[in-house]
Amino acid sequence: MSSVSLPVIDEQPGGDGNNRRPQLPTIALVGNPNAGKTTLFNQLSGLRAKTANFAGTTVDHRIVKLRLDGGSVDLIDLPGLYSLDATSPDERVARDVILGDMNGTAKPDAVLLVLDATQLERNLYLAGRVLELERPTVVALNMWDLAKKLGKGIDLAELEKELGVVVVPVSARTGEGIDKLKDAMDHALDHVQPVKEPERLTKCSSCVECPYAGRFDWAEEVSDKVGANSGAHTHGPMTEAIDRILTHPVVGVVSFFAVMSAIFMMIFWLAAFPMDWIEIGFGMAGDLVGQYIENEDLHSLIVNGVIGGVGGVLVFLPQIVILFFFLTLLEDTGYMARAAFVMDRLMRRVGLPGRAFVPMLSAHACAIPAIMASRVIEDKRDRLVTMLVLPLMTCSARIPVYVMLIALLFGGSAILSGLAFTGAYSLGIVMALVMAFLFKRTILPGETRPLVIELPSYKMPSLKTACLMTYDRAKMFVKKAGTIILLISIVLWAASTYPKMPDDGMSTAGQAKIAQLEQQMVEQPDNADAIQIQIDNLTSREELAYSFAGQVGKAVEPIFRPLGFDWQINVGVVSSFAAREVIVSTLAIVYGVGEEVAEDSGKFTEVLRNQMTPEGTPVFTTATCFSLLVFYVLAMQCLPTQAVTKRESGGWKWAVFQLGYMSVLAYTMALLVYQIVSLSGW
Repeated sequence: MSSVSLPVIDEQPGGDGNNRRPQLPTIALVGNPNAGKTTLFNQLSGLRAKTANFAGTTVDHRIVKLRLDGGSVDLIDLPGLYSLDATSPDERVARDVILGDMNGTAKPDAVLLVLDATQLERNLYLAGRVLELERPTVVALNMWDLAKKLGKGIDLAELEKELGVVVVPVSARTGEGIDKLKDAMDHALDHVQPVKEPERLTKCSSCVECPYAGRFDWAEEVSDKVGANSGAHTHGPMTEAIDRILTHPVVGVVSFFAVMSAIFMMIFWLAAFPMDWIEIGFGMAGDLVGQYIENEDLHSLIVNGVIGGVGGVLVFLPQIVILFFFLTLLEDTGYMARAAFVMDRLMRRVGLPGRAFVPMLSAHACAIPAIMASRVIEDKRDRLVTMLVLPLMTCSARIPVYVMLIALLFGGSAILSGLAFTGAYSLGIVMALVMAFLFKRTILPGETRPLVIELPSYKMPSLKTACLMTYDRAKMFVKKAGTIILLISIVLWAASTYPKMPDDGMSTAGQAKIAQLEQQMVEQPDNADAIQIQIDNLTSREELAYSFAGQVGKAVEPIFRPLGFDWQINVGVVSSFAAREVIVSTLAIVYGVGEEVAEDSGKFTEVLRNQMTPEGTPVFTTATCFSLLVFYVLAMQCLPTQAVTKRESGGWKWAVFQLGYMSVLAYTMALLVYQIVSLSGW
């Protein structure tokens, strides 16, 4: 038996000390998509699994140290595949790991092969390919309980004889047969011997002419011989009746929109409570820690940079958790396969596959989990196009910006405000479809692959699986994206804090205004506290103008002036690269308002509306507001999303391109809007 070069783990319990294996073996979990492989892995692993990427790829795998009687083993969950003749990136990775061709990953010592008892004939094709490798193998015959309900009298002894390996009936959803499966895995590793070639496969005369058609003939013969084709068909009358509705060209689309709308309403409604708690909790943590730090710079770094940065990461976690929880439930029921089938016809007209629709919908909550969810798209070109356009969807971080600008434009009209909101959302969707159409005909040419998908049987979802998958994705988000977001927050904090303004660095206008306020404080002692707040806000504004961020805002002013932006708006634009909604609090500081006023949208809007340029004209004209709104609809303005794009695409090339094309698109559209509205006299 080959073994991986991992250290001996003496502390692991399980078995007696004299029977422990000298090194930690690896067992690969292999199976078709929808065979229940992930559910089985969750039953075996619980919350102990670790998620990582295979070296040099963006494909995930999960691994757990599983305790068996003979000692511990590493159980690795591979992506689902139908054959070793892989076509998608995930399938190629799974194949390479099984064959021992994956760099940085040891060849598995044994295989745990998951077969769907309700679809045995289809699953046996992969089984034949795996058994040809003559690797110690145990078959987990999953969905055994459902097969019995369907009246499929599978002869286990005959199936073991045909396959030449141990077959253990299990139900991954309920946990039935898990202990017996562990015993079989333990026995397979302790009694390593070449696997007997399946009798039917070696005798099939068709293999001489066509090895693939031989294998299919063998799978059919074995399935018939063991009685797997007896009983009711998996897709019974009830399933077919439901599918006539859910896969209908019109009703199916309407149903899908209804289901996803309900999910997103749940996301925005349910997530609001924990998001508020997180913001309050981190605010209290900042106040608590801050009172023990006397140094001003250190206080600002810890409270605003570190604690504020972590809070900025975790505030989106409830949306991500709820999104993945519901999507996992829908996937587990078998519905998502139907949804992808229905949407494929519409999405392919603009060069996107049907599977891209769910990530595009989820991007309205946050682009980060949406880009992660694009892994369901098999074709690399289709997946790249989808990732490139997902940030054009209006995420929840844009909403505070929309609220501020639409209030400036149509504060007195609820109808016009609602139409403006709808227009902003629609603009993002339309531009995403337009850019996808262009990308598929220019830089990423090629026909969108037709969707060939198996419609699995409907079944009750596993809450345990949903919770474990949600926990896994949440942990990945906090660990991977969270560290990057935190780093960016600290960098932007430093940019807006340094260099420090010297005592004589304040502008002449600022000095005159502060002198005026100080005189008012002497004349109006009862209003001293309120006047001091104005002085502090004005000082913060001057310090920000002197900082690196302020200097950048002034440096890029000639570039953004055609869009109607002054240097103060530019500071907000630059600062919001950490998170789009940061522009609201940044503008509050830039214009000497203070964040306490910014929390009151009515007061804040009025203050911004009254801001004047040195020439005495309003800063936020109608043209400027429309221009800034269009810019924020289309601009990237979210470096954490860039980091996730880099991770999912395998390098910085596409992440940089995404930033570039969205910036050019946002600038061009905002320029057109500003010039047109200005010429109209608004």
